[in-house]
Amino acid sequence: MKSRSAPKLVVVTTSVATAAQADKLASAIVEQHLAACVQRVPMRSTYRWKGKTERAREHLLIIKTRAACVTELIAFIRRTHTYTLPEILVTPVSGGLPDYIMWVTAETTTTRPRRAPATRKRHST
Repeated sequence: MKSRSAPKLVVVTTSVATAAQADKLASAIVEQHLAACVQRVPMRSTYRWKGKTERAREHLLIIKTRAACVTELIAFIRRTHTYTLPEILVTPVSGGLPDYIMWVTAETTTTRPRRAPATRKRHST
């Protein structure tokens, strides 16, 4: 019997300037099935830009998806992002709850996605 390996998942992060931009980008990513879930976290950033230290309030997007979606997701973020040089980092996922991994996989396929298990009304991300 051949063992099937779990689908390769990644977490992609990007940041945007406003809550409205975060909500718009997160919704578009999920609606396009480029990710199963996007979380938004308000934060303060300190960074160097054009030779100066800058500080800004931003919103971090934590995007859960399959590795196979990364190229298309990055292109989508680049096309829709307001920053000249957006943060886009991809971190591999080494493991996780098998049912959650299967849910992310189902939600990011090109065919009609399956619903999350009916044991909960709202899925925890």
